[in-house]
Order: sequence, then C-alpha cells, then structure tokens
Amino acid sequence: MLGEFDLGGRLGPLVQRIVASFERHERIRHVNRGFMPSRSEMIEVTRLLLELTYPGYFGRQDLDSTSVVYHVGELLPRLGQKLFFQIFRSLCYQNEVDGHYDPAGSEEQAMPFHYRARDLTVQFLEQIPEIREMLAQDVDAAYDGDPAATNTDEIIVAYPGVMAVSVYRYAHALHRTNVPLLPRIMSEWIHGVTGIDIHPGARIGRRFFIDHGTGVVIGETADIGDNVKIYQGVTLGALSFLKDERGRMVRGYKRHPTVQDGVTLYANAIVLGGDTVLGENSVIGGSTFITSSIPPNTVVSIKPPELKVRPARNAAPAEAQAVVDFSI
Repeated sequence: MLGEFDLGGRLGPLVQRIVASFERHERIRHVNRGFMPSRSEMIEVTRLLLELTYPGYFGRQDLDSTSVVYHVGELLPRLGQKLFFQIFRSLCYQNEVDGHYDPAGSEEQAMPFHYRARDLTVQFLEQIPEIREMLAQDVDAAYDGDPAATNTDEIIVAYPGVMAVSVYRYAHALHRTNVPLLPRIMSEWIHGVTGIDIHPGARIGRRFFIDHGTGVVIGETADIGDNVKIYQGVTLGALSFLKDERGRMVRGYKRHPTVQDGVTLYANAIVLGGDTVLGENSVIGGSTFITSSIPPNTVVSIKPPELKVRPARNAAPAEAQAVVDFSI
C-alpha cells in the first residue's frame, strides 16, 4: 500500500548493529539499571510550581479569594506526589551509580530512599512561601528597573528573566538538599525556553533582575548579592579549570565570580574567575572583559571603537548621500 515502509531483511542486521553500538559506548546508554528520573515529569513539576507561585497567571485563571484556597489544596498534593516520586527515583539512581544497587533485593534497598524522599519533599514544599517572598521582590525589582514595563502582570507573564529566576530559585532549593539530576533538569528546561542559563548551584540574593536576558550565563559557584541587575549576554564564568595528575578536571572549588550588592552589568559583559570580585555599587559597561577584581563604587568601560562611514561601492550619488547621513 502507498505510504507503508518496511525494512524487510535489513531490520534484523540493523537492530544488531545499533545494539552493538550500545556496548561500545556505555556512557550514552542506561540499560541494566532500575532507576532514572523522568525529564517530562520534572518539567510538569516545574509548571505546577509556577502555577502555585503565580496564581491566576498560569493554569487556572478564574480564581477568587474563596476558590484559591481549594485550588491550592488540590494543587499541592498533586505537586507533592509527582515531586516525591522523582526525588525517590533520583536517590535510587544515585545509589545505582555509586554501585550499591542489587536487583535481587531492590525493594528492601529502596525503602530508606522512600523515607528520605518523603522528608525531602515535605522540606521542599515548606519552603514555597519563603521562595514566593523572594520572587515577589524579584518582580518588584524588574518593574522598578525597566521603564518599558507597564505593570507587574506584564512582567510575570512575559519577561523571560523573571521566569528564569523563578525556576532557578526552586531548583536552587532542591540543589541545596543534594538531590541528584532534578535541579539540572529544571534549570536546563527553562534555559531552553528563555535562553538564560543559571546553574542551580549559584547563590543569588534578593531583588535580582535580568533585563532582556538572552544569552545570560551564570556558573555554578557564582555568588551574587542583593539588588543586582544584569543585561543580555552577560557571562559570569570560569577563567580556567584545575586538573589533577591524570589530566581530569577537578570539581567542587570556586570557579565563578562574586558580584556584590548593587552591581549593574550591561550587555555582553564577561566576568571570569573564582577570585574575581565586583565591588558593591559598581557599574560594568557593555562588552567589557574582566578577569580581576573591581573596587566598590567603580565604573568600568572600554574605549568606544572607531566607526568608519563611507558610501557604498557603485552606489548612486543620492544613495551614497543617504548612507552617509544615516544615523541611529
């Protein structure tokens, strides 16, 4: 029939070739294991967190002061159940990775992780009111810092920087409890949505605002104080990577900058190094490249490039004049 596809005699050999590739490349396979968190479920957990954080903006929108109580009462257990199961699977996954999993006694081995996952889930859910307090201040900072904003509703439903910071704050709360994989799933999902890459291990203070946002990168060991504002393309990255005697990267040390209170970083500023400190109330100009500390109350800028404006080749006189007179 037209449109049908059949590999015929090629099916068996192709299956064997693909399976053989599994054996050759163990680092990109997950077989003979029992546990792996679900990326799709963690994305759903993140969406539920946003609905709970910003009632009336995401998900159900016909809420009033009475129905919102029932809405939260329905939403919270659903969120908790999904998160509990993913935390449980992530803990069991790490146990497997560490080489402690025995399929013959899997149920008995998993029981301690069941209790641990329950405790971590409750601990996380208890933090939601405090995280919402911080996010309310982030939204205020966005409104106060952007004259183009008409109101906070626009900021919540439309601004990618606020969305990325919202997911970061929840991912960071999970990261602090040493839950494997889940914080990175959350942060990399919102990275794909917004173009803003914030590692959940970064420490970020209150009233944090990312304006425009596209291309922002904030590394794992970055420390950011209160009332910091950054623009698109800013990188808080590592200057170099330590390696051990076998040439492997050393992990767990401070690689990314410290940004103190009140600092503003303009578009495409690049700040690198774990020893680099931007002093409080400093202003870092656009397209700067910084690898050493900056004192407080300092303005950093680069010399403006020299612009050359000339008539286009083979242009008619009127066109040439238009080119020369054009300005932004």
